[in-house]
Amino acid sequence: MIKTDILVIGGSATGLVAAMTAKSNNPDKKVTVIRKEEKVMIPCGIPYIFGTVETSDDNILPDGGLLKLGVEIVVDEVLSVDTKIKKCSTKAGETYQYDKLIMGTGSLPSVPKWLKGTNIENVFTIPKDKVYLDGIVDKLTGMDDVVVIGGGFIGVEVSDELNKKGKNVTLVEILPYILGATFDDEFASVAQELLVERGVSVITGSGVMEIKGNERVSGVVLQDGREIKADAVILSLGYNPNTKLAVDMGLELNEFGFIKADQYRRTSIPDVFAAGDCAEKVDFATGRLSRIMLASTACTEARTAGLNLYGLNTFSVFRGTVGIYSTCIGDTAFGVAGLIEKHAAKEGFRIITSSFTGVNRHPGKIDDAHKEMVKLIVSCQSGVVLGGEVMGGKCAGELTNVLGFAIQNHMTVHDLIMTQIGTQPLLTASPAGYPLIKAAEAAVAKLK
Repeated sequence: MIKTDILVIGGSATGLVAAMTAKSNNPDKKVTVIRKEEKVMIPCGIPYIFGTVETSDDNILPDGGLLKLGVEIVVDEVLSVDTKIKKCSTKAGETYQYDKLIMGTGSLPSVPKWLKGTNIENVFTIPKDKVYLDGIVDKLTGMDDVVVIGGGFIGVEVSDELNKKGKNVTLVEILPYILGATFDDEFASVAQELLVERGVSVITGSGVMEIKGNERVSGVVLQDGREIKADAVILSLGYNPNTKLAVDMGLELNEFGFIKADQYRRTSIPDVFAAGDCAEKVDFATGRLSRIMLASTACTEARTAGLNLYGLNTFSVFRGTVGIYSTCIGDTAFGVAGLIEKHAAKEGFRIITSSFTGVNRHPGKIDDAHKEMVKLIVSCQSGVVLGGEVMGGKCAGELTNVLGFAIQNHMTVHDLIMTQIGTQPLLTASPAGYPLIKAAEAAVAKLK
């Protein structure tokens, strides 16, 4: 039997951050990570192994930080956990005794049972599995026509990358616009136009009824009866929490199938914590259960778990996911934080919205200057920023993070217009026309 103080199951972003946080804050404790993968993929970088990054070997989460701290990494699979005696058994035949356990088992790609043909050869998903993903890249080498089903972030990014490699890519999305579940229409429509301009064929407003083929994929049939030729189909229809082990352990799940976990990441069983895609989370603005799965959210939850193992830290709590996303199509980046307009209205918030479009450099003639638009979703009662969207150059990703800080700290638009910023011609918009502050000014004017 192998003894450890803190056992982390899962080695992706959650496992890495949870283990590092636990060891950094409890240096006298032995911390062990058990993961199935020899090499762990950087989750957000996975779409780019199909083009920009060229090889999955350049998209690996490094183990150096863990090893430097003294965390033990075991490549194995946990098959069962007895939480009463705090022991787990692995595929390699080992038994581990632990004091505290952190579940970071992640998520698995969603494959709808109602979709006919998903078991045909050359139908792929996008898991966080290096061996499987390398197999997809190899198989796609000799294929020309690829259909991607699902126009969320992964579907859009994979489509764009395969297009760069010269594939004939068709992206199918049931909503009116790609990224339409995350952005308001004025942002999603621009993203769609840009993707089409880059060469991806986009079909919206119609789902896929069937994947056709005998032994191998030959095409897909849409709800409207159209057929599209395909040598390969990539399913990008979201992810489900990976909770089989949790269920076998007797952990309680919520109605969406996630492991129940409180703001300290404690589960229904003492000394067992859960974080990341497998764990319950609530929306920051509404308090409702959320299905959001983001590496950034997972890392926050993992830090929370690691800080609360041996005593609750009231400064280190997870109060809900803000939901901060960004992506890039060509030179144009799109970002969103918190509630978008249509979701805020659906939830029943009384809101006003405001927008400003400027340039992210000053003067605007600088070579890499890019139009930058900021939209704010604001409570008309308090002026609190509930959400925001950004469209601009690649610096829009960091501006989206700034919006996330503002939302998490319950800042109002009055706070924003009094916020001091640093500006530099080659790096930022003008201080006199900073899009975030100008959008806040427009909101204040509406509130008056």
